[in-house]
Amino acid sequence: MIFTRNPELGKVKTRLAKSLGDEKALEIYKFLLNRTKEVTQQTSSDKAVFYSVKVRDNDIWDATIFQKLQQEGDDLGERMQNAFTTAFAMRYEKVAIIGSDLYDLESHHIDEAFNQLNSNDVVIGPAEDGGYYLLASKQVYPDIFKNKDWGTSSVREATLNDLKKQSVFLLPILNDVDVIEDIQNHSAFTQFLNS
Repeated sequence: MIFTRNPELGKVKTRLAKSLGDEKALEIYKFLLNRTKEVTQQTSSDKAVFYSVKVRDNDIWDATIFQKLQQEGDDLGERMQNAFTTAFAMRYEKVAIIGSDLYDLESHHIDEAFNQLNSNDVVIGPAEDGGYYLLASKQVYPDIFKNKDWGTSSVREATLNDLKKQSVFLLPILNDVDVIEDIQNHSAFTQFLNS
C-alpha cells in the first residue's frame, strides 16, 4: 500500500516549501512520486495507491498495475489503520504500507519486509527523523495507530513501545524527505537546488 498526497500546489511538502517555495516543493514531490512508482513496480506483490483527497484516473499510477483507493480517517493513524483493515478484509495475509517521500527506498527493502513476516509479527523501516517509512504486518494492531504525534521524532519509539509483545524486525534506517536538510547533500536533488 502506497500512501500519497494528491500533487497540488501549496498542499505537498509544506516544510520543504518554507525553504524552496511551493512550486519547487511540488516539483520535488512529483519527482518522489515517480521514484516511488518505479521502485514499487519492481516488486512482485500486489500494489495499491491510497490517495489523500481524490482518486485520479489519468495520472502516473497505471490502473492495470496499481489498485486505486481513497484514504479514510481523521488523522494519519486512523487512515493507516483503515487501509490495513481494508487489505486484510480483501484476504491479503501480509500487508505493507509505505509513504511516497523516500528517494532511497529500493524494491529489495519491500521484498525483505514481506520475507521477514514469515518469522516476525511486524516489520518496520525506521526513518532517520524518528518516524518510519515502512510498516508491515500479518494483522491489524490498533494501538500502533493511536495516540501518536504524527510527523514528529517520537513516532517510531512510541510504536515500538506498543509492540513489546510482538516480534519486530527492523529494516535499514533510511532518510525520508521533509525539510531542506534532507536533500541538501543528496545528489539526486541537486537539479532542484541549483536552478
